[in-house]
Parts: sequence; structure tokens; C-alpha cells
Amino acid sequence: MIRVGVLGATGRMGSQVCRAVADDPEVTLVAAISPSRVGEQIGPLIGHSELDVRISDELETVLQADADVLVDFTRPDVVMENVRWAIEHAVHLVVGTTGIGPEQLTEIEELLEEDGCHVIVAANFAVGAVLAQRFAEQAARHFAAAEVIELHHEGKLDAPSGTALATARRIAAARAGERDAPDKENVPGVRGGDVEGVRVHSVRLPGLVAHQEVLFGGPGETLSIRHDSLDRTSFMPGVLEAIKQIAARPGLTVGIEPLLGLDDS
Repeated sequence: MIRVGVLGATGRMGSQVCRAVADDPEVTLVAAISPSRVGEQIGPLIGHSELDVRISDELETVLQADADVLVDFTRPDVVMENVRWAIEHAVHLVVGTTGIGPEQLTEIEELLEEDGCHVIVAANFAVGAVLAQRFAEQAARHFAAAEVIELHHEGKLDAPSGTALATARRIAAARAGERDAPDKENVPGVRGGDVEGVRVHSVRLPGLVAHQEVLFGGPGETLSIRHDSLDRTSFMPGVLEAIKQIAARPGLTVGIEPLLGLDDS
């Protein structure tokens, strides 16, 4: 039985992770860390009243609970502090919080050279979103012109999303030739942001969860690749797979493609 702690346990994603862990017979929730609702039992909040785990705001609770794996769905401004703590205390870590870029990944790799735990970092745990990124990368070899539109709920703290950034970078690395996209704007910002030459547009509205569309254009044709997460439960199979596989994946794993057998190595 894999013992799991969750950082950000009372947040939108963290509470879903707690519920998914509690529902799965192969793993068990032993620690719930959050700055809100401290002292309350997490069980009643996730539909598991039998679960005897109190919410704490202290990371040391993870060690006291003897957790094997820690899952982080917190905030971009604190995630690296949590990563450093987990590596220092040799606790395997699954990170779904956005805001980890190339510099942070390099730091994680360097920290892992001295310690024995494993880390998985993924911008998106939805299987469909991962496949859509892969399809977009393949399409970019044939279409130089591409733009990314990502749409999320209005509570999302970062824009663009980590998934959109990763998608744009994969397109930029794979696409056929350079594209000199028009950038004239009558209203500043209306053409979106530039990520390595790929235009990215962010939408934030109530009623949305997580959605992304990649538009490709060529002579006389267009191609659209779209993925929609209609509920946060869409991310849970990927999170659970990361929890179950992390012990067998030394060092740093980026994305869930390797977990799904989609890596090209």
C-alpha cells in the first residue's frame, strides 16, 4: 500500500486528489496539508467520513505520517519551496502545480543528484491533453503557422497555462521552418503572447475548467486540435499513475508520457 500526502489538500485540485487517493484500493491518504481548515478531518470534505486524517499546515506532518509519496497542487509562488523540502527529506514528489519552467527543472535535477528520492513534474495530468500535445507536435512538422488558445476558469493564477507553454515550445521545436506571424495590433495584446515564435492566447471565464485548442493553417486548409477537461476528475487517472510509478522512476520525470508508454526513448 502506497502512503500518500497531499499539499494543497483543500484546493480545487488538491481535494480531488485526496478523493481519488481515498477511492483507490492500492493507495492510502495519510497526510493532508493546507493553510485552510486546519484541524478539521479531511474525510467528510471528500466523501470519506471514515478517513481519520486531520488537515495540517505543517510539512512535518508528512514525515510523522510516514508518507511514501507527496503530491503538490499548491501555488506557483511556493511550489519550489515544497520541492526543495521533499528532496531534502527524501520523499518522492509528484508535482502538478504550474510555474515550473526550464530553470526550475534544472535546479530539481541538480538537487536530485545528491538525494535518493524521485520527482515527477507534469504540466497536465489529463491523458487527452497529453495526446493533444503530441498530435500538435506531429502536425507542426507539416504546418509552420500555428497558434494556441487556452481557456481556463477565472480562478487560475497563471496565464498562459503550463500546458499552453509546453505545447507552444514543442510546436516551435518541431515545426517546418520559421513563421513571420503578423503582429500589428490596434489594441495592445490582442495578438496574444509570443512563446518562441508561437502566438498564445489566454481566456479566463467562469464556467470553464481547462481547455486548449491548437490552430494550424496552410495553403487552402486549416487543422484544429482541441482538448476539453469538463471536470477535474479528468486529471486523476494520470495523478494516480504517477503515484504508483514514481518509486520505479529515479531522478526527474517530466510529463506523464513516459508513464503512458509514449516516450520515444
